Amino acid sequence: MRILVANDDGIFSPGIKALGLAMRALGEVYVVAPDVEQSAVGHGITVRRPLRFKHTASAGFGEIPAYRVDGTPADCVVLGVHLLGRPDLLVSGINIGVNLGLDLTHSGTVAAALEGTSLGIPSLAFSLDTSREDLDFAQAALWATRLARLVAERGLPKGVLLNVNFPAGTPKGALVTRLSTHRIEDTVVERLDPEGRPYYWIAGVPVGEEEEGTDLWAVRRGYISVTPVSLDFTATAFLPEVARWLQEL
Repeated sequence: MRILVANDDGIFSPGIKALGLAMRALGEVYVVAPDVEQSAVGHGITVRRPLRFKHTASAGFGEIPAYRVDGTPADCVVLGVHLLGRPDLLVSGINIGVNLGLDLTHSGTVAAALEGTSLGIPSLAFSLDTSREDLDFAQAALWATRLARLVAERGLPKGVLLNVNFPAGTPKGALVTRLSTHRIEDTVVERLDPEGRPYYWIAGVPVGEEEEGTDLWAVRRGYISVTPVSLDFTATAFLPEVARWLQEL
């Protein structure tokens, strides 16, 4: 089995190193990741400028081929598939910080898995809660390997990926979950540059309801959250109502 490993924290992140090394237990591994951190870039594809694709022995993956790209996580997947060959499995992460609920709309980690899924490649995204200082990427990578093995053996439905979030500390187990209302409540901070001109920082704090059965609820209680995510964004239940509206046009 050939496994493509990507992320959004960059090729020198400890999370992707742990994931890439762990995936050797399942088959042939190659890494394609951004050259710098690309958190919160979403599912962007670079189309207005050329991209660089460079082998990077200094990233610490040993004999695993590792390449850095001066683009987005989705760019990494596109280039990895086209330049190195189609993988049997794609794994993204392990992200430094959770990707829960509405985080999926801007997460670069999840975007890499979304791109893989759109190409018909079974894909998983992995993220780790960083609410504790002692981040255990090795333990998360072990669980990631187990989950990836199951996906490799049993497959995923067309257009579906798995979004996986690890709790801080030793997991109590794994639970299948649905997306929560977890999101970043934005604030805009205005400051002045040395010439007195205003500039802005977009900041925010995480908020969300811990409703039982959601990804936020599971991770906050020490469980691994495994959420099947579909590429089909259609609000199916609302289709009949919209059809009735259109009759009035």
